[in-house]
Amino acid sequence: MLSLTSSFKNKPLMWASFIIIFTTFARIWFLGSGQLNLVQDEAQYWDWTRNMQLTYYSKGPLIAWIISTWTSIFGNTEFGVRFGAIVGSALTQILLYWGMSKLWDRRSAAVWTLVIYNSMPVFLALGILMTTDSPFILCWTGALFALYSSTIPHLPGLERDSNESRTTPFVLVAVFLAIGILAKYTMLGFTGLAVIFGLVLMRKERLPRRFWKKLFLALSSGVFVGFIPTLIWNFQNDFVGYKHVLYLIGASGDSASQLIRLDRVLPYLGEQVGMATPWWLMFMLLGGFGAAAVALKKKSANKLGLNNKQAALLSVFFLPVWFFFLAWSLHTKVHGNWAVISYVSGVMLAGLAFDKFWSRRGSFRSVWLFLGIVIFGALHFQNLLPLPDNLNPTHRLKGWTDLGKQVVELEKTQFKDSSKVFIMSEEYDMTAALAFYVPGQPRTYCAWIDRRMNQYDLWPGPQDKLGWDSIYIIKKFKEKPDDELLKMFKRVSAPIHLQTTFRGKPARKFTIYLCYDYNGYWPRDKRLRF
Repeated sequence: MLSLTSSFKNKPLMWASFIIIFTTFARIWFLGSGQLNLVQDEAQYWDWTRNMQLTYYSKGPLIAWIISTWTSIFGNTEFGVRFGAIVGSALTQILLYWGMSKLWDRRSAAVWTLVIYNSMPVFLALGILMTTDSPFILCWTGALFALYSSTIPHLPGLERDSNESRTTPFVLVAVFLAIGILAKYTMLGFTGLAVIFGLVLMRKERLPRRFWKKLFLALSSGVFVGFIPTLIWNFQNDFVGYKHVLYLIGASGDSASQLIRLDRVLPYLGEQVGMATPWWLMFMLLGGFGAAAVALKKKSANKLGLNNKQAALLSVFFLPVWFFFLAWSLHTKVHGNWAVISYVSGVMLAGLAFDKFWSRRGSFRSVWLFLGIVIFGALHFQNLLPLPDNLNPTHRLKGWTDLGKQVVELEKTQFKDSSKVFIMSEEYDMTAALAFYVPGQPRTYCAWIDRRMNQYDLWPGPQDKLGWDSIYIIKKFKEKPDDELLKMFKRVSAPIHLQTTFRGKPARKFTIYLCYDYNGYWPRDKRLRF
């Protein structure tokens, strides 16, 4: 297999082009084959495009702008909603290859990074699902290489100080930072890590003149521009978006009352293993500690072949972030995708470490490459896998189209006037999925019944529909309607249990209530839980 190593070194552009083009078309084929309905969050982001705002309750406006762009071309379809994820994945891979191959001259490691990127579940998902992480990761990658470039001074030449910092990289840092904040507030973490990177780098070498001045200007301007829309919107809405973020991270609410708890750290760690796979996570950690040794020690064995700048950049943007979220899971529930910012530098570290590992003799190394190919194939042909529903993570993404058809059928057959029937649920994700999958894509409503606040609570309810009827849908089978639902209508039917199907196989289960003669009451949780 040494010939493969030689080929990666001698023809990296050919291999990189093949990997990026092949995986991009595989994703296009996958979306076109309709194997998965939208994740409910995707449906919510799509619903935001019908109510364009400066920002939204839980996220910035970039996700809505992207989805609106592609649905204007491909229509309000699953393909249209998700096409931005395919573009984002392709652009991220191009940046990874360009940065490692052209900027760092690590050609074979750059190709291995693309191989690992396309066999790591977290990046496979981001290449298909249109979530805020897709544009966020693209911006983080761009900002990372721009930051590295900012440490490289002008080349010696006439009328230029060879130790003067260049301006263009700092402009790119500001641009990527601002756009990234519009995607996800977590982009703010880049500012602190950028400062730490500069401080670590100073241990071994001088930084170009005016580096710190330009860096602080770039970071402050990027934060300012990125936060302006969200700040204006939160001023207008009692800062509910910021309060929601503080609640999620355990800085306010019930979760803030207990400093340490042990019941969430193992599930979180399990999610990280699943997102990266055990073997790629191992290579990331090995690469991370190896890079840290190079960055922090004056003399150390540099098995990865990294210079000081590269080692400092990769170790600072991986290890502190990955272990911070692991430690934070001891305090509150940490969602697995929160640590995804560490996986950009992590996948490069894995590529560098695996490049060295692959160059050794031995057949065992081929196992990891084989497993990566299996994972890529398993995702794109997941409908053929004989997995039981409780072990199939894609099961919850199926059955929405069938549900939408059933809702319309009930609307036509169970009410006197089908034009005066509105659709609602009690959860934002269900409300959004119904808005997308019920034929005609009607305006749907989310009743505030024993839950946290969400974006739908900031939009008008159905109070103008006095005397109308309604179809109320919730997940799973349930035998008794909530008291709040009974207060809203003159009569509520017995539960209708619906087992949906997807391509002839059982999919998700739902409970439907037929509600008659709306009286104008619309529940609102006075506790304002965020």
